Amino acid sequence: MADLSQEEWGEKISEDENAFILDVRAEEELEEGYIPKAKNIDIYLGQGFIDELEKLDKTKNYYVYCRSGSRSGQACAIMNSIGFENTYNLAGGFMNWEGDIVE
Repeated sequence: MADLSQEEWGEKISEDENAFILDVRAEEELEEGYIPKAKNIDIYLGQGFIDELEKLDKTKNYYVYCRSGSRSGQACAIMNSIGFENTYNLAGGFMNWEGDIVE
């Protein structure tokens, strides 16, 4: 797992053809908007979160975010523990995101 600044995260995604953007916020938080092409899996689903992760392609590079960067950091650690090799946490989270947003 790597914690990336807003700028680093955005740059890596734009250059990465194997990128997968994962939003781990709760469903009600999606009303604030979301980063284009992001898939949402709520980390608070517990085992359900892990079950959903297991359905994903572990060869992708995962760019993970939440509201502040805390839950996404936890999500990256969980993902690494179950076999995901490339996870990148958005430090500062969505509330500091200055890139494109779908509202």
